[in-house]
Amino acid sequence: MYTGFTASESVKILVENEEIPIKHYLRQPQRLVKAIANPRLMKQLSADLYELKMRPINFMEMYHFQPIVNLKVWAGRNSTVCLKSASCQIKGIDYINKRFSLQLKGVLYPEEIKGQTYLQGQADLGVKVELPPALVFTPQPLLEVTGNRLLKSVLARIKQRLVSQLLQDYREWTVRETGQEQTKSVAKLSTDLGLI
Repeated sequence: MYTGFTASESVKILVENEEIPIKHYLRQPQRLVKAIANPRLMKQLSADLYELKMRPINFMEMYHFQPIVNLKVWAGRNSTVCLKSASCQIKGIDYINKRFSLQLKGVLYPEEIKGQTYLQGQADLGVKVELPPALVFTPQPLLEVTGNRLLKSVLARIKQRLVSQLLQDYREWTVRETGQEQTKSVAKLSTDLGLI
């Protein structure tokens, strides 16, 4: 018997715009992946596809496993960053790996509200799994509450990293970019004046 679990998480973050507006930063969606994922647990597979190893999960005190998700991330219109799961495998329990599907969709975009810039977003996570025989007689409401709570905690961890890491990375990126622009400007001025 297949059981489904779902969770959603939204985010709204006030952004202090740096010299370069955040909409330019968001046109590089790979930066979002690097901000929300532990670098040791992430591998870039192609220009827009990443393998993310999630933290090991403990379900009903009986099953310990680690989801590995291939995540497609791309820049949409108006500096929107979109992400969607492409595939998933479960490391640790072969039975579940063969009977498991995961759907993750998310979006993040800048929005101006009363002269202030906010990053707004939404992530939706859904899982379908055929329960192992040991859980067949567990009451369905208990399974659903436990599974939904587990998915909510996964999204909450991603949101926490997003809030803390993304704005920091945006500031560091702006400093690097403006520093490079200043270096180019000084070099051009020096060339124009015949100093180099």
